[in-house]
Amino acid sequence: MALAFDEYGRPFIIIKEQEQKARLRGLEAQKANISAGKAVARILRTSLGPKGMDKMLQSPDGDVIITNDGATILEQMDVDNQIAKLMVELSRSQDYEIGDGTTGVVVLAGALLEQAEKLLERGIHPVRISEGYEMASKLAVDHLESISQKFEFSVTNIEPLVQTCMTTLSSKIVNRCKRALAEIAVKAVLAVAALERKDVNLELIKVEGKVGGKLEDTELIYGILVDKDMSHPQMPKRIEDANIAILTCPFEPPKPKTKHKIDIDTVEKFQTLRQQELNYFDDMVQKCKDVGATLVICQWGFDDEANHLLMHRNLPAVRWVGGVELELIAIATGGRIVPRFQELTTEKLGKAGLVREKSFGTTKDRMLYIEHCANSRAVTIFIRGNKMMIEETKRSLHDALCVARNLIRNNSIVYGGGSAEISCAIAVEAAADRYPGVEQYAIRSFAEALDSIPMALAENSGLPRIDTLTAVKSQQIKENNPYCGIDCNDVGTNNMREQNVFETLIGKQQQILLATQVVKMILKIDDVITPAEY
Repeated sequence: MALAFDEYGRPFIIIKEQEQKARLRGLEAQKANISAGKAVARILRTSLGPKGMDKMLQSPDGDVIITNDGATILEQMDVDNQIAKLMVELSRSQDYEIGDGTTGVVVLAGALLEQAEKLLERGIHPVRISEGYEMASKLAVDHLESISQKFEFSVTNIEPLVQTCMTTLSSKIVNRCKRALAEIAVKAVLAVAALERKDVNLELIKVEGKVGGKLEDTELIYGILVDKDMSHPQMPKRIEDANIAILTCPFEPPKPKTKHKIDIDTVEKFQTLRQQELNYFDDMVQKCKDVGATLVICQWGFDDEANHLLMHRNLPAVRWVGGVELELIAIATGGRIVPRFQELTTEKLGKAGLVREKSFGTTKDRMLYIEHCANSRAVTIFIRGNKMMIEETKRSLHDALCVARNLIRNNSIVYGGGSAEISCAIAVEAAADRYPGVEQYAIRSFAEALDSIPMALAENSGLPRIDTLTAVKSQQIKENNPYCGIDCNDVGTNNMREQNVFETLIGKQQQILLATQVVKMILKIDDVITPAEY
């Protein structure tokens, strides 16, 4: 240790080798990376499938989240390792693109890493393993295409869509109401879908929750739900055929922006000022009445005097409605958002068949339903239950909505319960013989890794995993039937077609492609330099 002095004569200490780097090279680095990836996958393995367990996560603030959704678990987990962060990114990208299958994609990536470790120990170069995996993933994706089925649905026949959404919800905590929730999700998506363009804007579906009631009370509202009530208790609670003025200007006298002061030294001056304000208010209310508005929804507040005036002049109003909600109300009612009173015209009013206020339970909670809108492209799913349940149902419904959207975009499905993975594994295994190089080892390993999903399903359902998998696999080969999967719910049949367990084709393909890409990325790293911790 050496003492040095700065220009003011203050001593400071120089410590040598302050930044000692830790460095892993070659096989050591790859093994360390693989074990980090496997650790993350191991956490998620137990939450796969209809009998999967939930995870409880506590944030630093003490908020508790109980969830089964892979993306949410990894998002909330505090991950330090860089490779583990890649796994988090992996589930996030599956969530952004497909919205479902976030647990499966991480489990598959973990299995691929596990197989790669065995190959590395045999002395096969990581680049050759990556190339083999790439070939195998192409084979698997093409095979999925060949075993997939298109199914026709229409606005009148939504059963196939509902069945697929039920498969998604059966692995969640809400599975006792999966039929009702799947129907709600499908109807919501079809209400906002542009079927001729095969596109769905999920932003038009608002998911709201209110503590209380039971999960079975969850409902779909063809309109908008606003967590507000009428600004005055004596205003009517139910308005039919409402003409709604949507305002972003406040119901109050304009405040001059300059710094000035008014000297009021006599009663007369005060009276004049007050009269002026009253006239101003009257003018505002009259403008709204003149264009034919029967309800005013305002982004800002108004004081008690304005409120009283509105009540007297028979103009119900709602105040402090958020910007996002205002936009949705405008979309649903076909109205225009008006920034100034001068611009208010009859054409800019929104139309709704019914606006009603509903109160809940024994609390003073009230909410405003805006229903039977002129343009009912915006819908709301309203969830009841306890707080944890509402949060988890929101996440589960997000998955179901995404699945319904994906099916409208591309109506191909494969069968679930691990049947698609087993079928791909058999096809990839058979194709490995056609490749003469070292890659065939990697292709076989890829086939083995695909078995990890059905194996995890069997394990989580309390079945002997290897016996179950081999039995199903031999049945698939014997009967040449790609629909045999793991019978998790103990229905008595392995045929996933009879059990109505469907998954979207694009979701499965995306899982295989994303997992392969991330594993290739991890295998290519052979030098890890980390700064020392202080």
